[in-house]
Amino acid sequence: MFNQQPVPQGSADDLSTAARIRDTAIEVFGEHGFQVGVRKIAAAAGVSPGLVNHHFGSKDGLRAACDDRVLQLIRDEKVKAITASSMKAGMLDALAEIESYAPLVAYMVRSLQAGGPMAESLFEHMAADAEGYLEKAVEAGRIKPSRDPAARARYLMMLNVGATMLYMQMRQHRDETIDYRKAIRELSEELTPPALEFYTQGLLTDPTILDTFTKEK
Repeated sequence: MFNQQPVPQGSADDLSTAARIRDTAIEVFGEHGFQVGVRKIAAAAGVSPGLVNHHFGSKDGLRAACDDRVLQLIRDEKVKAITASSMKAGMLDALAEIESYAPLVAYMVRSLQAGGPMAESLFEHMAADAEGYLEKAVEAGRIKPSRDPAARARYLMMLNVGATMLYMQMRQHRDETIDYRKAIRELSEELTPPALEFYTQGLLTDPTILDTFTKEK
């Protein structure tokens, strides 16, 4: 998915160490941003800086591995919610565990705030993944088909990610660290009801504006 340094094949313990470093890096990057060095991540993971470079080649290689992991976890959770026995059950399960997503949200916010090619790549992959799991929802009869699935997925991702980043930015105070577990719970409680109304009931009463706009393009 990304130009990631391959993890050397070795023992199960060796691969487990790589996963621990990666997961620790997600938390450290999310808390402190991408200006932190490999030494700080290594210390948090309880390993040497050399071992980090052994597994990932460089800080950029480590960040690419973190991107892959964050994308995988988001994709897996979305698919799980969509393929649950009912849409209600899938959503309720996700909401009940919302605080557990705090490290992923913090990492995503930090990455997109940092900007640059890796941030752009992360978002593009998130949008592409969204198109995939939305299509699964269409196939399952959970959501309506789209005239342009890729454009819809991209719009929804920009809407949701943008709202999350704005919400977090408004809570960023000088010399104060955001409590992402608390913040995403509050964000969910504030935005879920109007979002569900918007998605289930729609907004405009007259659909002809869409037909007109589409024909004119």
